[in-house]
Amino acid sequence: MFNDDFSPAEDKLTPSEKLEKYSGEVDWSYLRPHFEAGNMIYVDPCLDLKTAGLAFSEDNQAQVQKWLRCGDLVQPCDLHAAHWQKEKTQFRAMIVRPFILAQPLQ
Repeated sequence: MFNDDFSPAEDKLTPSEKLEKYSGEVDWSYLRPHFEAGNMIYVDPCLDLKTAGLAFSEDNQAQVQKWLRCGDLVQPCDLHAAHWQKEKTQFRAMIVRPFILAQPLQ
């Protein structure tokens, strides 16, 4: 199916198209290992997930830091995880290596 010489760096998709390709709806059980590894970033519903993903993919550190300071982006803690497990929360998630950005579905 895949060419052995394929490299993601050679992918001809735009950054926006790549984010769409590597995003989708998931449940907490999918995200839990990423949370445990420290790679999950919670994206507040007030922030557009794709906008956040683009900031990460473009290494826009100033914008990401601003969102972290104001709480629009959060590295979740065990209390978050317990709540999501109990509520069986569904998320829209996006892979932006090395992170998984996740936003609860409303």
